Amino acid sequence: MEVKPGIQEVDPFPGTVHQTPGGGILLGKMDQVINWARSNSLWPLVFGTSCCAIEMMSAASAKYDWSRFGFEVARATPRQADVIIIAGTIVNKMAPVLKRLYDQMADPKYVVAMGACATSGGPFFYNTYSVVKGADHVIPVDVYIAGCPPRPEALIHALITLQEKIKSGMTREQIRMSAPAIQPDGQKRE
Repeated sequence: MEVKPGIQEVDPFPGTVHQTPGGGILLGKMDQVINWARSNSLWPLVFGTSCCAIEMMSAASAKYDWSRFGFEVARATPRQADVIIIAGTIVNKMAPVLKRLYDQMADPKYVVAMGACATSGGPFFYNTYSVVKGADHVIPVDVYIAGCPPRPEALIHALITLQEKIKSGMTREQIRMSAPAIQPDGQKRE
């Protein structure tokens, strides 16, 4: 398939079309359809605590417009969001707030850590007693974005990477839900 310059190739709906005399029937696996729908309608919860939040706001502006990629409306409440974008420094005083917001999100939920402060404690505050050494010390993270601060393009690339992980079923949440549960005696649960 030849793609013209400047035109983005659209991911096809998962499944195959079987031609019939009256038209076509689309067949696909339900998990693939659900993952396709989830990946194309991510609603981010923004958790901006420092300079990375300015870059995150820029990614939602008209110049970069993350809405065209399926990250439509930034939500102000965790009950309506399914991906939290941590943009900035997490101090020990804010860590319980971040954990509470994460716990209030409905499953499946995804996490993006944006910038050096959110991924590793930051270049300026690394040895400070009050800064958490990365968001993964508080909540599990699906995608990390390097930089101080990272560009809006990096955030959009990370969200597209998250979409691809959701479509393929390779997010931390999907792997946890599909893994067989092990009982305390070491036996697999049926």
